Amino acid sequence: MLQNNALTGLMFLIGIFYNSWPMGLGAILGNIIGTISAALLRYSRDDIKNGLYGFNGTLVGIAVWFYFGINILTTSAIIAGAFLSAIVMHIIKKRISALTAPFVISTWVVIFGLKFLYPASAMALPLPQSDSLNLLSAVSMGFGQVMSQENIVTGLIFFIAILVNSRNAAIFALYGSLFGGLIALLLPIPANMVNIGLFGYNAVLCGIALGNKKFDAFLLTTFAIILSVLLYFGFYKAGIIALTAPFVLAAWTVLLVKSIQLKTKFKMLHTK
Repeated sequence: MLQNNALTGLMFLIGIFYNSWPMGLGAILGNIIGTISAALLRYSRDDIKNGLYGFNGTLVGIAVWFYFGINILTTSAIIAGAFLSAIVMHIIKKRISALTAPFVISTWVVIFGLKFLYPASAMALPLPQSDSLNLLSAVSMGFGQVMSQENIVTGLIFFIAILVNSRNAAIFALYGSLFGGLIALLLPIPANMVNIGLFGYNAVLCGIALGNKKFDAFLLTTFAIILSVLLYFGFYKAGIIALTAPFVLAAWTVLLVKSIQLKTKFKMLHTK
């Protein structure tokens, strides 16, 4: 969740294991492979030390075993996906803030391959049914679903973990989960999808990555949250596993807007 803090990372891992030990092991495996891959490829030591090549691998490890379960084939897929995520991270970060794009790209590649080789996956599992909003569940699982954890306690642990590192990030993450869930209620979707955080987790990441106390930044963050919800809805209707792609696309859009604003201000100052 973009937190450069070892204690926060440990709390994330505890939260994952609380909900699912297989996904906890997948997170560790993906992290190790992503980090070792970057070291073997001789990427920046500072970036490796700061976890830039491990966190996308972590998400790959969680996602693969979440969707396809544990076996030799999916374990191999985690290794391949985490290795690929390190390469994609190295390429993208030279041009733009990579965020979780390496995870999205490498996991899509892995899922595409596994759907042909291993069609019996967990992707067809039915969602729990509910016709009314459960605000605590929606907000808490908005945090948990960032790492595919459908558990209220895990979501609370994730929130506290962010708070340990940054109060600002925690506040805007909370705002993202709450506001994203409320926006989703306006869409033609069952309430249970909101209750389990599916329309909140990308908004959480938008809040963390873009949240700022300045009014202009707050407006852009709010715009990114709304856009992430709409993008997730679009992926859902298209039958595509969204992962954190809505967050990445929304954040990149806001960063582009900010870049245009800076260039405009510079031109105005230069003209004067």
